[in-house]
Amino acid sequence: MNSMNEWPRGQWLRLWSALPATLVRATARQLAERYEVEDLELAQSGLGLMPLSDSALGETYFIGEVPLARSQVRLASLAQGPVEGAATLVDDRIGLVRDLAILDAAVGARLPGHESAVELLEQGAAVVAESDHQRRALLAATRVDFALLGTAEEDDDE
Repeated sequence: MNSMNEWPRGQWLRLWSALPATLVRATARQLAERYEVEDLELAQSGLGLMPLSDSALGETYFIGEVPLARSQVRLASLAQGPVEGAATLVDDRIGLVRDLAILDAAVGARLPGHESAVELLEQGAAVVAESDHQRRALLAATRVDFALLGTAEEDDDE
């Protein structure tokens, strides 16, 4: 088993999100049965504005709205006391974002039972690696070699 230190906490949501929501939900439910889950912030979804900076003038403008979901939870652990987790996704599924916040709390504090969430990290890393590999293959297939252009003598004076 890989060490969870292999993936920084900032990558956990990306890795878990690469998996089917049913796997994430089942693991979060197992953890929720072991620990009392308190919502510190009710899970919410809505729209957020996507800012982008103009490269020429450096001014910020908004290219449109994107769905956002956010949740923050506290797990009550007798062994370690209360631990917190949070998740924010570019998604509108409130249940999924709450489940991800539960996984974040359990893995972040290494609570008993967090191993199943770490296994999901490993599975998610494999899915992301395969997706990255396919993306690189597509980019390589569309690469254009401009080195051959301009090597022949051309007469532009005609």
